[in-house]
Amino acid sequence: MDNLEKKKISRKTLNKSFHYWFYGHLTAFSQEHMQTFGYLTSMLPIVEELYDNKADQEKAMKTYTAFFNTEPQLGTVIVGVTASLEEARANHGNVDDTTINGLRAGLMGPIAGIGDSLVVGTLIPVILGIALGMSDGGSPLGAIFYIIVWNLLGYFGMRFAYFKGYELGDKAVGILVGAQGKAIRKAIATVGGMVVGGVAATWVTVNTSFTLKNSSGKAYLVLQDKLNSVYPGLLTALFVVLCWWLMAKKNISPIKVMLILVVIALAGVLVGFFNPGLSY
Repeated sequence: MDNLEKKKISRKTLNKSFHYWFYGHLTAFSQEHMQTFGYLTSMLPIVEELYDNKADQEKAMKTYTAFFNTEPQLGTVIVGVTASLEEARANHGNVDDTTINGLRAGLMGPIAGIGDSLVVGTLIPVILGIALGMSDGGSPLGAIFYIIVWNLLGYFGMRFAYFKGYELGDKAVGILVGAQGKAIRKAIATVGGMVVGGVAATWVTVNTSFTLKNSSGKAYLVLQDKLNSVYPGLLTALFVVLCWWLMAKKNISPIKVMLILVVIALAGVLVGFFNPGLSY
């Protein structure tokens, strides 16, 4: 092999592999396979370019039939890393199926933790917060802003992650799984919590109309005024914590949580705790 030209994945093939992942990472998604088929599709042009023999191509592709699931945006880096490893295997490097699948399995969890905190917990709430402000009064600018900005950030961010993963190869493991990766996950989780709290405090308002009156009809206890004097925004905080607890601790889907909130709101109106005429 020393006298043969070393195989190198072309830029065109890397671009094709990335776009297959970008558009199809949730292709044929199921609870059994998750993102496996999207991964297979993204590795197909890599394998086809590196191996001329159909038997070798089939053998290489079987490596990527193993279960795979992570945060898809940041998880693009794993696809880039395995493209680099596949290139090394094609050049008879010290890489085999076990090495590639062990690396994929080892990176799935850490990448999911970083990606969920960075993308879902920080980036999306920030963009949505800006979009909500632009939508004040029913303006469509907020929706347009979100669609454009999210797609641009998603595309170019995923593209950067893919090619950075290809460039780093197995060196990415030390960065993402080691002490440096743990520090990154902790910092992002903290920032994400602050962002979600800020968005909730700005755009979520829960007030009560509960009032106690004397025999003459004069109110002597307005619960919301008492709460504001002690802990402004207490009900809002309680509802946000309730939603977090239901989704994070009880694994209840967001749709079911919204239905629970609707039931709570209806019950609150019926017993007089909430006023349907108030703005929440």
